[in-house]
Amino acid sequence: MPLPRRFAAIADIHGNSDALSAVLARIDAMEIELVVNLGDMFSGPLAAGETWEILRARPMPTVRGNHDRYLISQTPEEMGASDRAAHDDLPPEALDWLRELPVTLEMDEAFLCHATPGADDRYWLHDVDAGGMVHPAGAEQIARHLEGVPQPLVLCAHTHLPRVVSWQRHCVVNPGSVGCPGYTDIHPVPHVVETGTPHACFAVLETEGAAWHVAHHHVPYDPSRMAQRARSQGRAGWAEALTTGWISREAANPIGQTAGG
Repeated sequence: MPLPRRFAAIADIHGNSDALSAVLARIDAMEIELVVNLGDMFSGPLAAGETWEILRARPMPTVRGNHDRYLISQTPEEMGASDRAAHDDLPPEALDWLRELPVTLEMDEAFLCHATPGADDRYWLHDVDAGGMVHPAGAEQIARHLEGVPQPLVLCAHTHLPRVVSWQRHCVVNPGSVGCPGYTDIHPVPHVVETGTPHACFAVLETEGAAWHVAHHHVPYDPSRMAQRARSQGRAGWAEALTTGWISREAANPIGQTAGG
């Protein structure tokens, strides 16, 4: 599929339908026609069913994320709390749609994946050290995952942290998270990922000659309804992340399962 000169990338909605609506409204106001979706659409104690209704009405190239995979590969009893909440709120046709999604997608000169080309649950543009500190990944880790990827533009997600990396002839972009600005995890060691802002994030990519120009956008919206939904399910960590972009160290895991979005 050919890419237009200008398009938008979204990722890691995690059932936050209000953030998704705000992002899509901003994209429409910018008169951007194509949006690509890098996965993890539903998992969370928010509004998975509403998110599905928005996405089904607006078809876009989409890859499946790790939490999308959990929703179709595990029984409800095996799921973490966030995946189970989403599963219980989704109609069967949404799960059927997830089963049909690719894990990677090649579009003209762009390669799309959720986390890395070889795994949907591995950090790429960020890393976690032995002490649990999250930091930008170095050139060696970034280059290793680019082996065998011929496209010059690579789009990934999963960490919820926006970043752009140039490596030789590649431009690797994480658009950040639409709907989940913070989470904790225990793999590879316990750590916290937080953006420091409650705003919904997406990226706009525009080509000029052989180069891609990337702009990250942070969209203010009212997170109170989503935060209340999280609190009603006993997920105080989710509510804190949604309203502040930060997570107190005693808060419960906002995502409630494995690494990243």
